Amino acid sequence: MYELLRSILVEDLQLTEADVRPDVDREGAGLDSLALVELSMILSKKFAIEISDDEMLEVETVADIARLMEERGPRP
Repeated sequence: MYELLRSILVEDLQLTEADVRPDVDREGAGLDSLALVELSMILSKKFAIEISDDEMLEVETVADIARLMEERGPRP
């Protein structure tokens, strides 16, 4: 799920690829509150992964977002 998140952050949100690492905090990756809202919308529309804006604001690292995606993603 991390690779999908990384792809979205770099391609859709135009974040710097070198800054997007699992251990980096939201701010270090370039995810301000507006970017987190946009990420939440992308995940919902493209992948049916529902993570609220408030939940996005509570996560600390990029890995935490990937973990939430894994938990909320569609099950086979």
